Amino acid sequence: MTSNNRPLSPHLQVYRLPLTGLISITHRMTGVMLSLGLILFLCMLYAIAGGAETYAGMQAMTDSILLQILFWGFMYALFFHLCHGVRHLIWDAGCSFANETLNRYALIELFISLVLTIATLVFFFL
Repeated sequence: MTSNNRPLSPHLQVYRLPLTGLISITHRMTGVMLSLGLILFLCMLYAIAGGAETYAGMQAMTDSILLQILFWGFMYALFFHLCHGVRHLIWDAGCSFANETLNRYALIELFISLVLTIATLVFFFL
């Protein structure tokens, strides 16, 4: 056998994804999280429809810190998915395909989704 000196194809430990690639993967992950969150939401609606006793059990469960963290993660996923959807609408209009614009919009998207999540948190607790 002959030895080739060709480089191996890069893998995830070597290759660093650009910000837009990470945002794209995150958009897909938040879509999955939103789907799972909707299942949890349907379980909550089922508990509400089940009567006072079932509702009290659901309310006790949602007071746990773990579900509170999941709730706020769901809210961030919702806002991130929304912001990325708006970005896709801008792309559908044929705008902002330059590399520096793509990265700037990705950072704006992350910032606005975080601000919307914090604004929602402040709105609910003040």
